[in-house]
Amino acid sequence: MADGVKPRVKAPKSASAGEVVTIKTLISHKMESGQRKNKDGSVIPRSIINRFTCEFNGTSVIDVKMEPAISTNPYFEFEATIPEAGDLKFTWYDDDGSVYEDVKSVAIG
Repeated sequence: MADGVKPRVKAPKSASAGEVVTIKTLISHKMESGQRKNKDGSVIPRSIINRFTCEFNGTSVIDVKMEPAISTNPYFEFEATIPEAGDLKFTWYDDDGSVYEDVKSVAIG
């Protein structure tokens, strides 16, 4: 991961078919708004995670567009219905073009 950017995800490893589960995500990122200046008075360029998505077996669960006012290390907690065994795919999109991903498999049990 570039510059210490690290996603963390907490999702259940198993669920009952149709169960609503809570998912928690956090990504370590400085989230520079592009409005501050450095010691020399130069504007520090904007550098934020501008979008976060989660899919379950290719179907969108959540799609969030972020703006410069978002805090450092953005945290999201949301619920998803698990209809069947499969993979939760989490994707964070950075202003610099970097894409950070994590996948968590959920079994039906």
